[in-house]
Amino acid sequence: MQSNSLYKIFRELTAVYSPTFGERDFCGLLKNKLSELGVVCEEDHAGSQIGGNCGNLYGFLSGELTGEPLLFSAHMDTVEPAAGKESILREDGRITSGGATILGADDVSGIAIILEALTRLREAGTPHRAIELLFPVAEERYGAGSAVADYSKFHAKAAYVLDLGGEIGMAANAAPTILSFTAIVKGKAAHAGFAPKDGVHAISAAAKAIAKIPLGEPEPGVTCNIGVISGGEAGNIVPETCTVTGEIRSLSHDAVLERWEKVRSIFEEEAKKAGASVSFAHRCEITAYETPVDSAVVRRFKRACETAGVPCHICSTLGGSDNNNFALHGIEGIVIACSMHDVHSTREYANLHEMEQCVRLVMNLMTEETP
Repeated sequence: MQSNSLYKIFRELTAVYSPTFGERDFCGLLKNKLSELGVVCEEDHAGSQIGGNCGNLYGFLSGELTGEPLLFSAHMDTVEPAAGKESILREDGRITSGGATILGADDVSGIAIILEALTRLREAGTPHRAIELLFPVAEERYGAGSAVADYSKFHAKAAYVLDLGGEIGMAANAAPTILSFTAIVKGKAAHAGFAPKDGVHAISAAAKAIAKIPLGEPEPGVTCNIGVISGGEAGNIVPETCTVTGEIRSLSHDAVLERWEKVRSIFEEEAKKAGASVSFAHRCEITAYETPVDSAVVRRFKRACETAGVPCHICSTLGGSDNNNFALHGIEGIVIACSMHDVHSTREYANLHEMEQCVRLVMNLMTEETP
């Protein structure tokens, strides 16, 4: 019966269209469900700050056990294609979409698990710690919602973010800095047939720079990618402009900045050789963090896994999450696996048996009195 309850919540939530910057309907449903569980809810004005139609949703539930509150979080938005989602429970416990859309397990599985854990504690009358909740918007855009959240609302200093793929019991205690960049090479237009020598070929200069930039993993722990190249007006015109966009990631913030300076230098060198100029824009979308493995938040998670009979595995990830923003505001957290697989694709699936494991794990966290 409990599995039926969990799947019912998951199915109801995944049926709601909740794309990044369009989470309004989902937030309304979630707010109602939390209120039914006695959770005091608040919504902020993040939507108006980041161009969406909905704010971050906060929840507060007093507890009977001693110890500081714990913060649990999962984001409300999904990637596309997401209109008309449906969830189909297979005989083996796998939950898939109909195939034309994503499923939305990223991050509805995390939200459903939190709701189900709270429901079971309430129905059983089980004492628990004070619980604080944050359901951000626009996580899929480098944590845009949690970046503008009001952290003064929280007393919790430890967070569990349900937003990781992998086996239940996995948790990421470190995540990267992600720097996005744009390089605009400016040459000189000329007729490609009559006067090619009068032109300065911006695409050629950019291409020579890209050829010299080590892509992939140029050094251990650092990744560099060129994702988009655009430029030119027509096949018979020497292109005046070429725009190149890419990103750099590493668990070391300093390593990202060092790699960016190397990329800049290469573009500047090749532009100069060609008689072109180059301008840049860059932005650290999220900032790296590392939660120590001997921290209270990790030790508590290990105990919860042991009690749930789930092997614990602490790892790092090169993917960002809302936890990157929590760390910037003095909240130590880890990102825990919650049954999301092949995310950001129409092959995405969850597993009801895994979600059940995670519900027990989260309940253990909520009911442990140890600091």
